[in-house]
Amino acid sequence: MRIVIAEDDLLLREGLALLLRAEGLDVVATAGTPDGALDAVDTHKPDVAILDVRMPPTHTDEGVRAAVEARRRRPDLAVLVLSAYVEQSFATELLTGGVNGLGYLLKERVGRVEEFLDALHRVASGGTAIDPEVVAQLFTRSHQDTRLERLSRRERDVLALMAEGLGNSAIAERLVVTDGAVHKHIRSIFAKLDLSPTDHVDRRVAAVLQYLEDARRRA
Repeated sequence: MRIVIAEDDLLLREGLALLLRAEGLDVVATAGTPDGALDAVDTHKPDVAILDVRMPPTHTDEGVRAAVEARRRRPDLAVLVLSAYVEQSFATELLTGGVNGLGYLLKERVGRVEEFLDALHRVASGGTAIDPEVVAQLFTRSHQDTRLERLSRRERDVLALMAEGLGNSAIAERLVVTDGAVHKHIRSIFAKLDLSPTDHVDRRVAAVLQYLEDARRRA
């Protein structure tokens, strides 16, 4: 896995590079500015770009803009964005651009090495890794959503495992059912949550977001 890291904090940037190299991953370039990140992406053609949200010169949304631009230039590029705290407008901008090969994690997650590496590999494989805290804050609604109450107990079990990032085969193995049964449950989940295949959103991610929001409300 070839990785580019863009982070203006030198210690964090080098520490992250050291961590990934110790795991046998190929950090091909690091950068401290958005322009440097885009140049590195163009030059080295990495599999994954890890970018900080706030970067020079204004330390507002430069990292997000660089992430969106990098994906525009290379649609197959996986992007993992790191943020010190949840920033709603920035995360929404990333998510509306497509969720495949996209991660949005809080920086504190880096300290939980196994979780961070799992998220990185998931994103690199074309999956999605959204920090639970990001999800909880981004998709809070002002009214009670009762659509999850339509789900059967088994459908809620399937949705809970989807929220962990498991694919269909892994869900089938965990629940000791067939892949076909999992696929049937997921289709039913989409229908009961009013998630149309024509919606401009990944239905699997949208279903998970509803589940996580409900779990946060009940906590």
